[in-house]
Amino acid sequence: MGFTCGIVGLPNVGKSTLFNALTETAAAEAANYPFCTIEPNVGRVAVPDARLDTLAQLGKSAKIVPTQLEFVDIAGLVRGASQGQGLGNQFLGHIREVDAIAHVLRCFDDGNVVHVEGSVDPIRDAETVETELMLADLDSLERRAAAAEKRARGADKEARALLQVIEPVLAGLREGRPARTVDLGPDRARELQALQLLTAKPVLYVANVDEGSAAEGNGESRRVAAYAAERGAGSVVISAAIEAELAHLGDPDEKREFLLSLGLEEPGLARVIRAGYTLLDLVTFFTVGPKEARAWTVLRGTKAPQAAGVIHTDFEKGFIRAETIAYDDFVALGGEQGAKDAGRMRLEGAEYVVQDGDVMHFRFNL
Repeated sequence: MGFTCGIVGLPNVGKSTLFNALTETAAAEAANYPFCTIEPNVGRVAVPDARLDTLAQLGKSAKIVPTQLEFVDIAGLVRGASQGQGLGNQFLGHIREVDAIAHVLRCFDDGNVVHVEGSVDPIRDAETVETELMLADLDSLERRAAAAEKRARGADKEARALLQVIEPVLAGLREGRPARTVDLGPDRARELQALQLLTAKPVLYVANVDEGSAAEGNGESRRVAAYAAERGAGSVVISAAIEAELAHLGDPDEKREFLLSLGLEEPGLARVIRAGYTLLDLVTFFTVGPKEARAWTVLRGTKAPQAAGVIHTDFEKGFIRAETIAYDDFVALGGEQGAKDAGRMRLEGAEYVVQDGDVMHFRFNL
């Protein structure tokens, strides 16, 4: 089960620098000119989770396998992208394929790095990208609405149901509101997702600041935080330049000293990854044994058989039950045997909804 977060923004805001640091590769060429990223680069990154190390110690596991997220570096957008300007069509097409958006906003001045708009203003930049996405959605939905209305006049029930989703979203877009802000109720959420609208995707705003502002942020990053909060979105402050330097330090002690010298407790990337994980509404469950301690990713609300299927399709097909221990119980009672002895291991059936931190062992029969 893959979960993908697309890194977007205007040209020269730090997208490719951030992507390179995230994946610790030079797969995306970070250069001081627009459109240096043409085809989307894809990288998988481990999700930092201290719980996994603790479980591995208790389970005496030989190997640790963290869960992962996929990040895609997408070409920079310019005004008029919805009309095909710049690399607009490719940009919009690549965004349709991701599950969520990490929107990088430049919050630093640097005369050596040109800004496509000629000045630094992260809110203007955010609105530029959002406007282009809304215009693209508006064009797409208006065409779909016209086709659905024709079918609805012929008593097509599916078309009438589709219009119940399209019409309120269209009204919102015409008022300048992205699709994700339109309340359709839980019953219509899946139908909205099926429309593959650009502005229906959850967004994380990433404020890219100068090195000196990495610990506390700056005035521009605070504007971004307020802008995100008004829209019910998340925001994270990072310095892509610092993250790029960290990515080239191989020794963990060197990385730690470098971070401490800047007043930082952890890399900004760790916050980006965790925020992306939260953005996608994911939870983690664990499997622990002598061979490996492993983290697995599922959507919040996933039931036990489907979680088992993430490990292997046969586990879902022949699911019998899930032996389940809450993370806190597993740790407090010294591991699996201690939890069993204390009666804290539960036998959960097919209707059980997996909780974040569950340590699970699946029983199945084919």
